[in-house]
Amino acid sequence: MTQPSVNQAYLAKRQLRKGTAGWMLLAGLGVSYVISGDFAGWNFGIAEAGWGGFAIAACLMALMYLALVLSLAEMSAAIPAAGGGYSFARQAMGPAGGYLTGLAVLIEYALAPAAIVIFIGAAVESLLGINGPLVYLLFYAIFIGIHLAGVGEALKVMMVISGLAVFAILATAVALIGNFDAANLFDIAPTDAAGASTFMPFGWYGIWAALPFGMWLFLAVEGVPLAAEEAKDPARDMPKGIIGAMLFLLFTALLVVVLLAGAAGAEMIGQSGVPLVDALNVAGSPVLATLVNVLGLAGLIASFFSIIYGYSRLVFALSRAGYLPKRLSLTSERKVPYLALIVPGVFGFLVSLSGEGDLILGMAVVGATISYALMALSHIMLRVKQPDLPRPYKTPGGVVTSSIALVLAIVALTGVYAFDPRAFNYTIVLFIAGAAYYFLYSKNNLVAKTAEEEFALVVASPEDLDDNDVAPVPVAASKL
Repeated sequence: MTQPSVNQAYLAKRQLRKGTAGWMLLAGLGVSYVISGDFAGWNFGIAEAGWGGFAIAACLMALMYLALVLSLAEMSAAIPAAGGGYSFARQAMGPAGGYLTGLAVLIEYALAPAAIVIFIGAAVESLLGINGPLVYLLFYAIFIGIHLAGVGEALKVMMVISGLAVFAILATAVALIGNFDAANLFDIAPTDAAGASTFMPFGWYGIWAALPFGMWLFLAVEGVPLAAEEAKDPARDMPKGIIGAMLFLLFTALLVVVLLAGAAGAEMIGQSGVPLVDALNVAGSPVLATLVNVLGLAGLIASFFSIIYGYSRLVFALSRAGYLPKRLSLTSERKVPYLALIVPGVFGFLVSLSGEGDLILGMAVVGATISYALMALSHIMLRVKQPDLPRPYKTPGGVVTSSIALVLAIVALTGVYAFDPRAFNYTIVLFIAGAAYYFLYSKNNLVAKTAEEEFALVVASPEDLDDNDVAPVPVAASKL
């Protein structure tokens, strides 16, 4: 099917500011995406599986994310486009595969801020006594506004906020080391579940149900490639940034999972809404507990702020390619995709009015696991179909590594169903509706270029693009 041609003026109005982020900022972005997960949420996996069972679930999810990150490092260096997983999948699986991958990531990134802002509201209420829709609206407005000021300004603010959250985690770890007692890890009595023991008191089923909570320690780190078009040197910076972020997150995950339960007891931590604060109070550090309670809000804000960045770049890329309405990819004089920031923000705010943060986050996890499977499959297919594609960084283990990510992503997807069938079912319905939009409408309105031609235009220098109509860029027929 031949698509309508696209000229340079179209791309001139849809350019991001290149050369803004070095690998340190990219690594900071990856940590910022995830850091709120260290403060709360993961610990409920202990209530599902006991400490030992959750430790197994968390290790499996850490392996999945590490394998996925190593695969993404290769693809993001070879295909440095703002679509991240969408761009990789389109290169490997064509327009339909690209859209379905982008749709799964979009479900994750559009819903996650809605869940996080609900948790922010609860934190604000505990500190100031106010909560509700006005608080949600205020946070969306402030942080979308910062992003509208420009990517450089936004990423620097994000680094400061993330730094405060990381300080809280490290300070907590130092305070708890002296109170660690291995016996506290196993203070939950075994049940009569299959495979139950002192180490995993809820048996094998508990490990399965705890997988989504293990994901909360790393959820959204895969969003680093969404900043590829704004990196200074994508071939070098993207692998270093995303791998650096993952290694740091493995370190912080180890600190909170081991030290909190080891100091305060697995049973108490598994039920806590603020596990870092409760562990510090048990350990006799009330002043630090109060400070960490305040800085916990910084962790939530860091993830909220950075995921807004992530969804805007994904919506920008999908819109620029014609999958979503093309106006969403227009950029301002500051090279910011303003409608891609605002429109999903309005959607997220409306979703947040439900107040069901746990359900919304569960739905985001379903979208994430679907996208992980498709991105891992993209790595495998690119290795097979395009072995000569220039790869400045190559994944250690090659397709074996991405196959591990693929299998574990499918297992994690079933784990969400084991924990919350409602979140699973709602997300599948949302995914089917989004797929229907593509097959019934947007597949006939795609920008007229293959994945290769789109990438060639993406990497063109801004000086090559102007607002004057020029001869159309030659295009090939796109195939579904």
